[in-house]
Amino acid sequence: ILVTWTKGFKCSSVEGKDVVSMLRKSIKKRGDFDIDIVAVVNDTVGTMMTCGYDDHNCEVGLIVGTGTNACYMEEMRHIDLVEGDEGRMCINMEWGAFGDDGVLNDIRTEFDREIDMGSLNPGKQLFEKMISGMYMGELVRLILVKMAKEGLLFGGRLTPDLLTTGHFETRYVSAIEKEKEGLQKAHEILTKLGVEPTHEDCVATHRICQIVSTRSASLCGATLAAVLRRIKENKGVDRLRSTVGVDGSVYKKHPQASPVIPHGTSIWIPKGPHSFTTPEGHITHGDILRSSFLLCSFARRLHKTKILEALKLSHEQLLEVKQRMRIEMEKGLAKETHAEATVKMLPTYVCSTPDGTEKGDFLALDLGGTNFRVLLVRVRSGKRRSVEMHNKIYSIPAEIMQGTGEELFDHIVYCISDFLEYMGMKGVSLPLGFTFSFPCQQNNLDEGILLKWTKGFKATGCEGEDVQAISSRNNPHNPTPLQEFDLDVVALVNDTVGTMMTCGYEDPYCEVGLIVGTGSNACYMEEMRNVELLEGEEGRMCVNMEWGAFGDNGCLDDIRTEFDVAVDELSLNPGKQRFEKMISGMYLGEIVRNILIDFTKRGLLFRGRISERLKTRGIFETKFLSQIESDCLALLQVRSILQHLGLETTCDDSIIVKEVCTVVARRAAQLCGAGMAAVVDKIRENRGLDFLKITVGVDGTLYKLHPHFSTVMHETVKQLSPKCEVTFLQSEDGSGKGAALITAVACRIREAGQ
Repeated sequence: ILVTWTKGFKCSSVEGKDVVSMLRKSIKKRGDFDIDIVAVVNDTVGTMMTCGYDDHNCEVGLIVGTGTNACYMEEMRHIDLVEGDEGRMCINMEWGAFGDDGVLNDIRTEFDREIDMGSLNPGKQLFEKMISGMYMGELVRLILVKMAKEGLLFGGRLTPDLLTTGHFETRYVSAIEKEKEGLQKAHEILTKLGVEPTHEDCVATHRICQIVSTRSASLCGATLAAVLRRIKENKGVDRLRSTVGVDGSVYKKHPQASPVIPHGTSIWIPKGPHSFTTPEGHITHGDILRSSFLLCSFARRLHKTKILEALKLSHEQLLEVKQRMRIEMEKGLAKETHAEATVKMLPTYVCSTPDGTEKGDFLALDLGGTNFRVLLVRVRSGKRRSVEMHNKIYSIPAEIMQGTGEELFDHIVYCISDFLEYMGMKGVSLPLGFTFSFPCQQNNLDEGILLKWTKGFKATGCEGEDVQAISSRNNPHNPTPLQEFDLDVVALVNDTVGTMMTCGYEDPYCEVGLIVGTGSNACYMEEMRNVELLEGEEGRMCVNMEWGAFGDNGCLDDIRTEFDVAVDELSLNPGKQRFEKMISGMYLGEIVRNILIDFTKRGLLFRGRISERLKTRGIFETKFLSQIESDCLALLQVRSILQHLGLETTCDDSIIVKEVCTVVARRAAQLCGAGMAAVVDKIRENRGLDFLKITVGVDGTLYKLHPHFSTVMHETVKQLSPKCEVTFLQSEDGSGKGAALITAVACRIREAGQ
């Protein structure tokens, strides 16, 4: 009974029918001869039987030609479709349909999908379309067209022949990929297709043909390994001696196929020996020598896969991260365990959001990274309700970030003085909100003790001190002392809280703040009854989680990689802020750089040569991740970015670097999403709701500028917290505007009290 047509056949009224009966009917219709049909045989089974006549160890058949398939001798006790437990029977695998259920989607490319959509049987025989001769030439053609469109080949010029389906035949692939005459063949074939190729075009086409063919052979070898492993386990032997009968034009004629398939198989089934026999003969010694070289290359690629797999988190691992975050949150809120908690869950004394009646002029300071901002914020109420802002950005030199606290705050005071002079407001008295984006123990809205520096700051004499007190000190040696102007510091604000307040001004559902930029942190409105560090059980208070320290107690060690450990050990604060070092902008580029060094040492990148630039810490800035991962960026531009960093690269190098950037950034986004899922689920459970609708205010360059970070993070939250409808609202200057709004709310409440 024909189950399904393949290999381009599409004759109607045959599927589901007995093909022997149809053949007999046609013979009878002709009427001039009579034949007794004894057996209907699959070509793969025929190949196994032919080779088995000469080699009694042959118990597997393989076809890699126009189509592909395999068969092998299975134990009868395992074949539930047939009665009986004794002996063995040949199983026709029909493995061309492997992947039709989506299990290969993670390795199928855009070209595989395009071939499938344009085929006679879309969605079927997906594995066959990745490895067989019928589709290999078309796969190469689609790659050449895409690269030409992106200006990477043929000077960006396309010809009608190159654009026509089927015009790049599979036999061209085997001719071009040959080592000696391959380049000459590439020139002849491309010229025949109307292209005027340069030498570089021929080299690229030669390489593309090799890559497509090698992938086909490697996939074939991997699946064949599964068959041999099953036979070995069926027999219960430690060492299997087996022969595979092989036929098909791709296996016989392609220079990459016959070496890679058997030796790719031996990687997965090391206890052989396995021999491969064609009906005409055996593999030559030259093939074996050549395959040794390919095997080394293949082993290096396996190392790359192993390294990157460790950075890919499963749904179960992300659920576990969410649960661990929840446990650490509870520890930080509880009075008994707060001291030992890594996620500190600090009270912020922010208990109210803007109600629209706030008005006045406010100053805001924003210190949270390598830049420092001073802002004048004008808040208007009533019908003309609005927030108008003026600001100026000042840089903080590294020597000040890591100098003394006195030098740091003298610099801040100088910046305030310069700004007021710039705005023509010298001598005025204004309420001020100070966005200080570092872990603080707040004892009141305007009083905060710095617990520890993060984000590369290391100024001495600050940790354990009240930030406002430090900033208010008068230094007689300062050329612009604080007495030149009068400021009323009303609120000490974390940038995450400021982000939540800014978005809360626009959306009343906003009760969570998130920063993913140089560093990372979150805050949310917690029930007062759960904030055990403070008296009172009524109402809510915003809690500054300080989640960057999540994992400092070792609870994330099982998902941290050797590269996370290396980045941590060489940081300014080893052992601290481990979660932040896995997800924030300050460290992602450094993780990528360490992976690239490892790959280069193993000969996977940059021809195995580690440049001095690559050895330099901080050279691979996180902004390069965003640029390299941009969907509209061609590999040539990726190569340009790497060359700008002093790295001489090939096209293959660019592909690997892009893959590394993708994996590192995706993990960061997923971890961030897992943490956020823990937060929104806690809010839902706090309120005893079956379903929660909530908005998260977000800020930070990584979230805003990376092309895929936000999408991956949103998907992760949705998957891990299905009972929450979470909207993400980008903050418009949360750290500055938010500080002013918190100050405005505090002034409104203070005036009402007076």
